[in-house]
Amino acid sequence: MEGDTYHTWLWERLAERCVKNLKKHGFDAHSVPTVEEGRSVILSMVSGYETFGFGGSDTTRKLGVLEELRGMGKTIYDHWQSGLSKEDDLDIRLQQGRCDCFFCSANAVSATGEIINVDGVGNRTNAMTFGPEKVVIVAGMNKVTPDVESALKRVREVAGPMRAKSLGMETPCAETGVCNDCNAPQRICRVTAILHRKPMLTDISVVLVNQSLGF
Repeated sequence: MEGDTYHTWLWERLAERCVKNLKKHGFDAHSVPTVEEGRSVILSMVSGYETFGFGGSDTTRKLGVLEELRGMGKTIYDHWQSGLSKEDDLDIRLQQGRCDCFFCSANAVSATGEIINVDGVGNRTNAMTFGPEKVVIVAGMNKVTPDVESALKRVREVAGPMRAKSLGMETPCAETGVCNDCNAPQRICRVTAILHRKPMLTDISVVLVNQSLGF
């Protein structure tokens, strides 16, 4: 085996454990090898819905699902559109919590079957737990960690600093790459949500892609 093949194999085994535990916790969980297969699986499960919300996620956009749904004439609530006023941005974020189907990623997924997200505004953590009939969470295997403790560590040491840097935020972690639990006005780590089990009234599918995606 080549080095990349070993890496792929290791992630496949990790995904198997993660999917098994996610299912045990009530989530509809899937593992796919590629972005293309992930897109196909997702479109097959959501084609019957009409309104879709997209959280601020680089991962979900890399799958090309948003463009596919827009091409089908579906209604899309996406606050990453350019030129939005503050009022329009807020309205779209509110609609994300009321749409038929909400898409987002996760900052980390534990192999023990928990999903961890940390937000600055809270529209993602709200919409993924209650409101939409269907929620689809997509994550690359680079975001899967052994347990909840390591997942929270990943948010502090990897996802948080990288996301703050990508957004051009004026935070200590965006300068140094190290979280120091700051009180910066532009701090993006303000709300932590851990889905220990599937929320009672929300149908959640988790799709793990055997590639490195997102922060």
